[in-house]
Parts: sequence; structure tokens; C-alpha cells
Amino acid sequence: MATTNDLKNGLVLNLDNQLWQVLEFQHVKPGKGPAFVRTKLKNVISGKIIDKTFNAGTKVETANVDRRDMQYLYHDGTDYVFMDAKDYDQVNISADLVGDAANYMLENQDLQVSFHEGTALSVELPPSVELTITHTEPGLQGDRSTGGSKPATLETGYEIQVPLFLEEGTKVKVDTRSGDYLGRVK
Repeated sequence: MATTNDLKNGLVLNLDNQLWQVLEFQHVKPGKGPAFVRTKLKNVISGKIIDKTFNAGTKVETANVDRRDMQYLYHDGTDYVFMDAKDYDQVNISADLVGDAANYMLENQDLQVSFHEGTALSVELPPSVELTITHTEPGLQGDRSTGGSKPATLETGYEIQVPLFLEEGTKVKVDTRSGDYLGRVK
């Protein structure tokens, strides 16, 4: 158990037998009336995001979530296979649970997987990854009808928008949260 004063981003709460991760929180002390905590919570299983308000000092039940460093090994039909970096145990995680993270995962890549009571909850990528462009059309100088960007396919098969001057074989840094191009990697 914890109080609303202990809330922080990333903390997982057990509310009504469902796991909710704190995305944002704000302590509010209005001029009149008691203080409260405004939160934005994400359901760990379904991904649904809700806003919830707690009275200041209210006790909330925290969930015991174990974050393990794991290595992505390969895609096996409908599952993704990960290996624990400490004890080399292999874990199969469904494609539904991996979700959009699959767009940025390369074999032998290190990442974190969250577990609750032995069940995988989520796959957490670093904020950005470096990937190589495998296909893109040549950009024509002076072609600004698309705002100076063009589609490019990455080595994972995911397509992003990149500046016109980038060519195939260029290594780029990509934001894993939004899928935005961040820059070239030298």
C-alpha cells in the first residue's frame, strides 16, 4: 500500500483488480477545499487510458511489477521469443502484447519486459533506436510538394517519413514512442 503522495510516473497500481500504470500525476492544492491528486492512468492489459482523481493522502494498492532486462531473439509465427539476460530462460510473448514495439525490434536487441506474478505485461523499448533504411525513392531537389519528406522502409519493415536527402543504406535514429525520424547516425 502507498499513499497518493508516493505516486510517480511508471508506478503500477492495482485498482478494482486491474493493473493501471501512472502516466502523469499532478498534486493540486486549490485555494478553497482539500488538496487532491489528478492522474492519467493506462490499463496495462488493454492499453485504455483514463483520468482519475484521488483525494490527497488516500491509500492506493500498488502492484508488484518486476522489470527484467531481456534480449529479443526471434519472431516465431504468432509469438516473439525473448531471453532473460541473467538466467538465460526463454519466454514467448504474444504479438498482441508486443504491439507496436515490433516495428522497432531487431534480433539480439536488449530491452525491458515487465512481469506481474510471472505473467508478461509489456515490452519497453529505449526512447530511440538506430535502424537502417532498406528502401526509399530518390529525393528530387526542389520537390517540396510533400513538405520536404518522403516515405522510407526500415530494416524491420516499418515505414517512416524522412527528409528528401536520405538514401538507402543510411542509418537513422527513430523515436520509439512516436515513430518520428530524429536524425542520421554517423
